[in-house]
Amino acid sequence: MTRATTHRLPQPIRASSDPETLAAEILRALKYRVGKDTTVATPYDWLTASIKVVRDRIIDEWISSTKEAYDQKEKRVYYLSLEFLIGRLMRDAFSNLGLLEDMRIALRSLGVELDVVAGLEPDAALGNGGLGRLAACFMESMATVGIPAHGYGIRYANGMFRQEISDGWQVELPENWLDHGNPWEFERRERSFEVGFGGHVESVTSKDGRLERHVWKPVERVLAVAYDTPVVGWRGSRVNTLRLWSSMAIDPILLDAFNAGDHIGALRESNKAEALSRVLYPADATPAGQELRLRQEYFFSTASLQDIVQRHLSQFGDLLSLPDQAAIHLNDTHPAIAVAELMRLFMDIHGVDFDKAWDATKRTFAYTNHTLLPEALESWPVPLFERLLPRHMQIIYAINAEVLLQARSAGNFNDAQISRISLIQEGGERRVRMGNLAFAGSHSVNGVSALHTNLMKETVFADLHKLYPDRINNKTNGITPRRWLFQSNPGLTGLAREAIGDKFLDDVTELKKLEKFAEDAAFREKFATVKRFNKERLANYVAARLGVKLDPSALFDIQIKRIHEYKRQLLNIIEAVALYDQIRSHPERDWMPRVKFFGGKAAPSYHNAKLIIKLANDVAKVINRDPAVRGLLKVVFMPNYNVSLAEIMMPAADLSEQISTAGMEASGTGNMKFALNGALTIGTLDGANVEIKEHVGDDNIFIFGLTAEQVDERRANGYEPRSVIEGSPELSQALAAISSGVFSPDDPQRYRELLDGLYQHDWFMVAADFDAYAETQREVEQVWRNSPDWYARAIRNVARMGWFSSDRTIRQYANEIWNVAV
Repeated sequence: MTRATTHRLPQPIRASSDPETLAAEILRALKYRVGKDTTVATPYDWLTASIKVVRDRIIDEWISSTKEAYDQKEKRVYYLSLEFLIGRLMRDAFSNLGLLEDMRIALRSLGVELDVVAGLEPDAALGNGGLGRLAACFMESMATVGIPAHGYGIRYANGMFRQEISDGWQVELPENWLDHGNPWEFERRERSFEVGFGGHVESVTSKDGRLERHVWKPVERVLAVAYDTPVVGWRGSRVNTLRLWSSMAIDPILLDAFNAGDHIGALRESNKAEALSRVLYPADATPAGQELRLRQEYFFSTASLQDIVQRHLSQFGDLLSLPDQAAIHLNDTHPAIAVAELMRLFMDIHGVDFDKAWDATKRTFAYTNHTLLPEALESWPVPLFERLLPRHMQIIYAINAEVLLQARSAGNFNDAQISRISLIQEGGERRVRMGNLAFAGSHSVNGVSALHTNLMKETVFADLHKLYPDRINNKTNGITPRRWLFQSNPGLTGLAREAIGDKFLDDVTELKKLEKFAEDAAFREKFATVKRFNKERLANYVAARLGVKLDPSALFDIQIKRIHEYKRQLLNIIEAVALYDQIRSHPERDWMPRVKFFGGKAAPSYHNAKLIIKLANDVAKVINRDPAVRGLLKVVFMPNYNVSLAEIMMPAADLSEQISTAGMEASGTGNMKFALNGALTIGTLDGANVEIKEHVGDDNIFIFGLTAEQVDERRANGYEPRSVIEGSPELSQALAAISSGVFSPDDPQRYRELLDGLYQHDWFMVAADFDAYAETQREVEQVWRNSPDWYARAIRNVARMGWFSSDRTIRQYANEIWNVAV
């Protein structure tokens, strides 16, 4: 294997311990905190001891950061998110503290390899996709730029699921990430709050009959218990808190029932309570699943708000000053119920009248929208909502009356527009629109790319934007370079330091100085060596895990993301089939070796997405075994895609697939991670691809396909996909092969229904964009053949990606939304 140059990152501002001291502390932690000596210690014991040693150093700064926020009366940011996809924390924390290499030396002196024990740390099963990973990047960046912040979410015991592939099908298994405990977290039983559900609402009146307040009498109560994890900023200059809630029954066992012999029934309430924090995104295809989802969202929202209010009152005493001292941010619609809950706390618990409560609530909340997909803009059936949260339903009706009266008094809204503004969907089944609630209850509503923000104004929130024209703004997403360059790609980081020095470690926009090296042949060769090392690492991983042998000199073409029809993994698979046909039909041509990688999870109840995973695996099985292909094309589906796997795959990518239907991807952050690691992008003008194109330049990205406006035009003007398919020989032949059972001889009809959708409506424009996509892939091949040109373009991508740092994004949030000093 080619060896890339590695470099030690600079030491933190605060002096770190020397390796000898660290080694002695690791041994003490192993003995006194793990309870083992070196003769019987397992690799997990060494992992725990190492983390505890570094965690002790983090605690000092953690306490100091918290004390500073109190002493300086700093405004705090509270980031509410149903997902925090934080991945492994060991390498992240060690690196940010400047202790990574010293800990490596210390452990090696004890006969332990850091990379081995670090690989045992499980990915925290607290998220699924880009939403959760963005939240994790934002938490790290808030600590890095010095913003006092808390993240709030749920401590899922079993995450979403661990994906296994059995005969090509996705199988969902529990994600048992807490089997060995979590050495990073602190249980805070003293920060526990009761959470109510159901019951009824009573009105309290004065002696003269005036309504004074409402009292909600829940029929069911559970306990939310806090677990805190420190979030370390770059160089350890600030440590913030990720507070996750775990649910438990107030009475863990019904002792009377247990003593009466009903041993299972005695635990019924405990099991019901614990289900709230067991699984991320339980399937909502059933009424029970929908109820559990709503319970989860209220559970973590009210626990977080009770915690925030308690902290604020203990320091400032006056709840109406909350907007001046706290910025509460809603990461998508999942925590939107927090708007009604804060109103309840203001009015019912602290006696604030509606007008003052509504004004303070709006000034406290801000909301980020992450999707234009109607199904992702959550709504709940009114009967379910009213049964589970009766007081909140009353408050939402009151808010709705306020909003609709404002719209009506404006005089320029017709009935249809007012109906769309309403927080209650009246057509058909009456539902509570959580996106509208979040919009109405926030002073700021932001999109996550320029295109997405404009589409918000024109589509899903057009009428609310007309009512509140100053509310929508754009904050293009970003990624933390610490995780996605320094840690995941030390070879490239070291090469950059050799070329331009260390300034980019603190200001990633300094990477722009690399641009001049794109024309330097010696530097390009070094860059190619780093890329080759990363590709060999991935090839070895695939060989060990999947038994598939790959050629690192082939173009590594990677699409890894949540499986969804709008992300168009299907387009990529169909193109692979078409390329397979061409390679077999024309063996005389000079074909370029290529490996197509896929990875991602499908929601358990999303039939078509799971079918796409099966198709990818079926196609891989046929192509990889066909001797006529001569190894020129291979297809690999990577099971259980997560943060740690992304850290291996992204530095190894030559080509980044960002091919969503234009107008449907809010932003994407995988596109940024790939480009920062020197992959060229093939993509549509969707999400942040538009801005990446503006920054890296037209010659350094491969753009194809319909624009968002053209997609809308086709959908509106009677698009006929059948004629498009019949007019494309490559596409029609590929579809015929799939639908006839070439890749599924055991079930020839398996993909007929999936492909029928392309012929009948092609909602995601797979057929419409196929020829342009295939043509652009051939352009990719031509550039790849010219190695100096390819690597020059790749270097320009790295050099021009500094703007997409989450540090930049967070500073924009702080200055333009939260009013927090940075």
